[in-house]
Amino acid sequence: VQLVESGGGLVQPGGSLRLSCVGSGFTFRHYVMNWYRQSPGKERELVARISTAGDSTNYADSVKGRFTISRDNAKNTVYLQMNSLKPEDTAVYYCNARFVPGLDYWGKGTLVTVSS
Repeated sequence: VQLVESGGGLVQPGGSLRLSCVGSGFTFRHYVMNWYRQSPGKERELVARISTAGDSTNYADSVKGRFTISRDNAKNTVYLQMNSLKPEDTAVYYCNARFVPGLDYWGKGTLVTVSS
């Protein structure tokens, strides 16, 4: 099982990034997909979630209206479009695949740095 994130990097405040996460070794379309993030000294927090079919999404209050999660089950890929980025969005972003609580997989993360 693998989850591989990409798309992180350095961006100025107000800029945009698109993260991608490709899954393999499991039946991607059966898993709810989540993006989490963790900043230094802080707990990992859920940023966005998307249902198996992609017809339901949830967001943390801190990113509502700025971030959009989507998925392409044909490509085993989940995306996180991040717009109007703020310095407080700086974190390592992790992709998570969850079948049921306690049965989930994690990527290694991709670093997003928002700074001028």
